[in-house]
Amino acid sequence: MELLSTHMCKENDCGYHGNLFGGLMLAWLDEAAVAYACQVCETPRMVTVSMEKVDFLKPVRPGQIIKIYGSLEGFGNTSCVLRIEARRHSTYNGSEKVVCQTKMRFVRIDGDGEPVPVSNHVKRKHKIEAIA
Repeated sequence: MELLSTHMCKENDCGYHGNLFGGLMLAWLDEAAVAYACQVCETPRMVTVSMEKVDFLKPVRPGQIIKIYGSLEGFGNTSCVLRIEARRHSTYNGSEKVVCQTKMRFVRIDGDGEPVPVSNHVKRKHKIEAIA
């Protein structure tokens, strides 16, 4: 998986019990993933279509570093699917623990917001099987 972004959890990012708000984590995942989708598909016009179930496996507390990773799973005609994973990084020993993971689908759009095919040269470049 490729490192997409890094975030520091701050006290203002947390709720009553001292854990990172889940909605903020989802926003971090989406922001990192759409930028990666644009990079992979070689266009600035990619939009989020869906996110699979997200299980929050470990808490994130103030002062902890979160690293978001991604990998390309495949292409549809107008879309790509990415596997996205957030990990809690320890500055003490360099270890990382998975906080949450999901798959996300992004669609390439034109200036009117209508789906358009992902370029064939992009699909050939990544040598990934087509997905439904």
